Amino acid sequence: MQDFTGVPAVVDFAAMRDAVKALGGDPEQINPICPADLVIDHSIQVDFNRKSDSLQKNQDLEFDRNRERFQFLKWGSKAFRNMRIIPPGSGIVHQVNLEYLARVVFQRDGLYYPDSLVGTDSHTTMIDGLGVLGWGVGGIEAEAVMLGQPISMVLPEVIGYQLQGTPDTLITSTDIVLTITKHLRQVGVVGKFVEFFGAGVAQLSIADRATIANMCPEYGATAAFFPVDTVSIHYLQQTGRDPEKLRYITQYLKAVGMFRDYSDETQDPKYTQVVGLDLGSVVPCCSGPKRPQDRVPVADMKADFQQCLGNPQGFKGFNVAADRHGESVEFQYNGVDYSLSHGSVVIAAITSCTNTSNPSVMLGAGLLAKKAIELGLSVKPYIKTSLSPGSGVVTYYLKESGVMDYLSQLGFEVVGYGCMTCIGNSGPLPEPVVESITKGDLVAVGILSGNRNFEGRVHPNTRANYLASPPLVIAYAIAGTICIDFEKEPIAVTGEGKEVFLRDIWPTREEIQSVERQFVIPAMFKEVYDKIENVNERWNSLVAPSDKLYTWDPKSTYIKSPPFFEGLTRELKNPESISDAYVLLNFGDSVTTDHISPAGNIARTSPAARYLTSRGLTPREFNSYGSRRGNDAVMARGTFANIRLLNKFLGKQAPKTLYLPTGETMDVFDAAERYQEEGRPLLVLAGKEYGSGSSRDWAAKGPFLLGIKAVLAESYERIHRSNLVGMGIIPLEYLPEQTATTLGLTGHERYTILIPTLITPRMLVDVKLDTGKSFQVRMRFDTDVELTYFRHGGILNYMIRKMADQ
Repeated sequence: MQDFTGVPAVVDFAAMRDAVKALGGDPEQINPICPADLVIDHSIQVDFNRKSDSLQKNQDLEFDRNRERFQFLKWGSKAFRNMRIIPPGSGIVHQVNLEYLARVVFQRDGLYYPDSLVGTDSHTTMIDGLGVLGWGVGGIEAEAVMLGQPISMVLPEVIGYQLQGTPDTLITSTDIVLTITKHLRQVGVVGKFVEFFGAGVAQLSIADRATIANMCPEYGATAAFFPVDTVSIHYLQQTGRDPEKLRYITQYLKAVGMFRDYSDETQDPKYTQVVGLDLGSVVPCCSGPKRPQDRVPVADMKADFQQCLGNPQGFKGFNVAADRHGESVEFQYNGVDYSLSHGSVVIAAITSCTNTSNPSVMLGAGLLAKKAIELGLSVKPYIKTSLSPGSGVVTYYLKESGVMDYLSQLGFEVVGYGCMTCIGNSGPLPEPVVESITKGDLVAVGILSGNRNFEGRVHPNTRANYLASPPLVIAYAIAGTICIDFEKEPIAVTGEGKEVFLRDIWPTREEIQSVERQFVIPAMFKEVYDKIENVNERWNSLVAPSDKLYTWDPKSTYIKSPPFFEGLTRELKNPESISDAYVLLNFGDSVTTDHISPAGNIARTSPAARYLTSRGLTPREFNSYGSRRGNDAVMARGTFANIRLLNKFLGKQAPKTLYLPTGETMDVFDAAERYQEEGRPLLVLAGKEYGSGSSRDWAAKGPFLLGIKAVLAESYERIHRSNLVGMGIIPLEYLPEQTATTLGLTGHERYTILIPTLITPRMLVDVKLDTGKSFQVRMRFDTDVELTYFRHGGILNYMIRKMADQ
């Protein structure tokens, strides 16, 4: 777990203990029965950058902001058995798992069995690159797993992805994964397992494989598995694992036929379907400006962005009038004149475990920085540059290899060990930059080495955000704009008037590999991880209560007992039809969990801001939505509060909707509150891929608190559908060839959904409208276990009743 999902999980456990006690059971039955590791990595923000003391200042501010949350987590580590907390400042959960926590094979009481993993973050799949089968689930489902409830799923198809050939020497693992992401989105692998095979796999390091596995959620699969081979064992050795463990891991996996030789075609399994990629065909690329699967070759970036400017509002469009494409705004920063225009880079972040776990791209960035500095190049000072490694090992080898100084000179100082810009904790931009973007209504750009670039996620003022390898992040930062053709245009001009092209500073693979062999060594990993649980002195000195039941503080704006279990009884109610439901929101395709429950900035005019202000907080104390996930009052108000929300009722981006009885435009929370006061049930209409993105459970908890009883969509992302079921919200799906458009639905109708007493998995149900029209939809309860959860009003209610009866 990471802390953005870990805090609400511990809040739920604390509330479940109260509920079990109220039903006459033993509250200590609510306790993880399997090992649960929680890494605090989502709280730190880029408040300070470009200075040598930025790391310490950001860590100090992180602790000051989040002391109450951290104290609560420390209580949880005492109150619950089998729960280990990795303190803030240690790294990113998936990279720490890859480099330190993963066992690959367990040995217990003389028995050997494969390691496996369930995580409350969708990028849990990163560990698949090491040969550990793992995937992300919602926090709600993970809580049930920790309490001993098996995971229920339809047996997935397994797609074989064959890698062949050798990548060009200029290609990075980021280029490969962005190419695979686009390809597999086109193939369609939602709810399926992907296993990589073929001789090309042997060309990839474990860090390369982990990068590909990390972005599994972006191409929609459940898991992205690379079976263990000799490269895997070498990685375990490189990261300082115990030689005795390496011996029995190898022996066990060979004995059970799970050790792979990728060059031996006779070992290839039979797959449901086989697709593939010639690694030699991969070209340098980025993805954006709004989705990870929208890959753009670097050679086409300038033309693609200029086309996006004029395209209609959408995934590849900003609807900027043609006569405004050349617009620019002059401003002063630190007494020097600058200008911003469409495509100007204002955030450049080397961030995210996706890439910072990979020495080849990190050292590549360092070597590029070295060559750039030696040629006199620089990054404009108003661009918010940052380097947030996924573990202390990265800083160690960057310093030892001598490239850290060059990164610092370009502004890429280490600002923290955590997700930071990738999760939206990018911090404030300089005020003159914000004023210029607002004045010119500019499409400013964030360039980051992350895994997600959904609208409104990275920063409120960067409407275009591109995913790129760490070296390309630096390249675009030096250029200062996305509107550049690196092949034909210089990246910069030196003070002597010499044109410098990207090819002049791009390091070769041989250069990178030589430095990696010399400086990425086992002793580094051992030194960093031997002290990881005790290195943070502020965490060590933090005092937390030791009571088994949590004492809720009514004054807290961070930790609050949730209302999910209020009035819970042992008796079950029969399912009821949904009568005369109003549509709260009417969406198109690819509505993400960032749209539903944003993690970043709390806008000053939002319902959540009004609530926090009423509790005596000032805007500088708001923190982020992600940090407030232990308080349902904030999170309910933050549901559908993304400033880039595109609701068909309004036809423009805004976190608002129509209150249909009167036609008023209102904040979504305010409209939902009025509907609830009047006893009106609510429905959401959506297109394809509803709920794509992060595995956040608040994207289901929030709608539950708003009174949403069902969602009707063309298709769902796996984790979000499961989360809806876990909260007792009915996921409905149009039948093939049906959409809101083909059925003539406007969202202004009132919907009655007829729910029979006897429900079976994936059954069809009737929907009747107040207009007299009727049609059928499929209920996406996919297993009998999911139906059981629904009858109980959700998975946590089921677990409370089960524990109370024990």
